[in-house]
Amino acid sequence: MEMTIDKKIGQLMVFGFKGKTATPEIKKLIQQQHVGGIILFGRNIGTTEEVLALTTELQKVAKESGHKQPLLICIDQENGVVRRLGEGATIFPGSMLLGATGRSENAYITGLLTGRELKSLGINWNLAPVLDVNNNPDNPVIGVRSYGESAEMVAAFGKQAVKGMQDAGVITTLKHFPGHGDTNVDSHLDLPTIAHDMERLKQIELKPFIEVMEQGADTVMTAHVYFPAIEKQPGVPATLSKKVITDLLREELGFTGVVTTDCMEMNAISEGIGTAEGAVAALKAGVDLIMVSHLQSRQYETLSLVKAAVQSGEITEGELDTAYERVKRLKADYLTWEDIPLAATPVVPTDVGSKFHEVEAFELYKQGITLVKNEQELLPLNLVEDSRVLVVYPENSYAMQVEDKRYATFSLGETVHKLHENTEIFELSNPPTAEEISNLKLIAKDYQAIIVGTLSVKPRDKQIELVKVLFQENPQIVVIATRSPYDISYLPDVPAYIATYEFTAPALKVAVEAVFGKVTVKGKLPVTLPEKKGE
Repeated sequence: MEMTIDKKIGQLMVFGFKGKTATPEIKKLIQQQHVGGIILFGRNIGTTEEVLALTTELQKVAKESGHKQPLLICIDQENGVVRRLGEGATIFPGSMLLGATGRSENAYITGLLTGRELKSLGINWNLAPVLDVNNNPDNPVIGVRSYGESAEMVAAFGKQAVKGMQDAGVITTLKHFPGHGDTNVDSHLDLPTIAHDMERLKQIELKPFIEVMEQGADTVMTAHVYFPAIEKQPGVPATLSKKVITDLLREELGFTGVVTTDCMEMNAISEGIGTAEGAVAALKAGVDLIMVSHLQSRQYETLSLVKAAVQSGEITEGELDTAYERVKRLKADYLTWEDIPLAATPVVPTDVGSKFHEVEAFELYKQGITLVKNEQELLPLNLVEDSRVLVVYPENSYAMQVEDKRYATFSLGETVHKLHENTEIFELSNPPTAEEISNLKLIAKDYQAIIVGTLSVKPRDKQIELVKVLFQENPQIVVIATRSPYDISYLPDVPAYIATYEFTAPALKVAVEAVFGKVTVKGKLPVTLPEKKGE
């Protein structure tokens, strides 16, 4: 079957949709527009059986409508705070927790086991690892998604993560090129700028990408970030910059694989040039795959505008063919129709969510959770059965655009209660109200120990006041930073402080078991904590 312009364009698209089953709309895009890539989010994820049924159905639609190669089906399974798989899948540690283990081989183990579970569920492309160097404690979008603040360390862990996933037969993604670590703006919401000169970019931001690409990388995802040292035209993000994509990534760094955009509906693009117009600019810059994750109207608009640009010569047929050939080669390297079980009721392989995977993950959590501070040997807590313990934490109000709302529940109180029955639990507003703080002040002295969970403390945050008040009333206080390890720089000088880097159930379980002396945690901070910032 001849590949028409429409079909080639379709193969350069990665589209999303709503629902746990293939909608008529996404089927139509696969059948009629020959769309060759699908992105899954939390809204598409049910049980593991439902996920496998969905990916199988999508592939069947592609096969029956004459696709020469299977669909690319991708997902953000970075683990930790950014994960999509749910019920029945293993919870693996995220990047910064792995960084805290100090052992890059743990990134290989996690990559391999994550890759096996994804592949078993029909997901062939992971949008990971994050190679951004988190050298800005105020970064609102990377943070614990990074392995740490050292470019060398991020490169070492990134290499192992990529190798692990590739050994599991899953396509990998290095993101967000040329680096999103030193920003204090979330590109989901606005366009950040990184103003460093080229020398500094090569020493830090670019270093992990260069090293991992030398080992062998499948795809690179661009950052919706403006780099004036590379792109002279003001306000042009890397995704749309020929200087970044063609001159730097392709020609200077020699990357021959597939380049994909981040979602083109993020505000840095959609509120600037526009999603469809951005797609044309990205393809002209040298990008191969365009992601439009959400609105169907924007997906059709993108297809239409890209076709018009090809017909007018704004995008040459040579440019279109080059991108299409790269995508075709990537698919050929990883995907064949023979490997995709198109049975009526596919069965989830036993390795997904297996006891073996759970035990391996738990061991990694013990190696990464970090006891940052333990003055006067407060930990493990020295309690008797009738000792009263107070557990306090704010509700988890979904910290970043990219995080999944389904996993914003906290199990801290419940986990403490399982180990010590005489526990009272207070889940507070986020931020805590003045009334909640004053009520806790009245009762704080009545407990033998207080455990406070913090969640990404910011300047003038009411969480600071909460900890200060409780500490003044009762010095037997343990703070568990359930996401950002930087919280301590805002808090009073509490005697015991544990960083979990993520609020996943296994991370909190290990932290609580460490508080009660049931396990020993061995993590070391992979970032430098700033000096006390006060309020």
